[in-house]
Amino acid sequence: MTTINIYLTFNGNCKTAFDFYHSVFGGDFASESTFGEMPPQEGMPPVSDEMKNQIMHVSLPISKETVLMGSDTGGEWAADYQQGNNFSISITTDSKEKADNFFNKLQEGGEAKMPMAQTFWGDYFGMLTDQFGINWMISFNDQQ
Repeated sequence: MTTINIYLTFNGNCKTAFDFYHSVFGGDFASESTFGEMPPQEGMPPVSDEMKNQIMHVSLPISKETVLMGSDTGGEWAADYQQGNNFSISITTDSKEKADNFFNKLQEGGEAKMPMAQTFWGDYFGMLTDQFGINWMISFNDQQ
């Protein structure tokens, strides 16, 4: 099964925003991690002190099929940040082949921001902006 959810991006206030959304929708956070908890990545600079306590990823299930997700942004990822364009459509699918297919088709005339690849958190994942300026995140996890 393929699901589509919204992924919100914040400029340092993700924790505050998601505490508010939690007060509105209730439930429990399925995950919440900071940039400081992220393992070192080859070819990437270390996380700045400013970013260590900011949210790398948070997810709040709204229903069985719907999850509100988010993160803070910084550095090169923040270059285009503007309140109002701070969201992506997140597709989670049930096969690597479907993930590649969605990514390749959506990228036509657009721009890959992060090519599909295996990540340290276990997902096969990629990000792109399509030809219409819409941000997409595509993921597959064979453990889910």
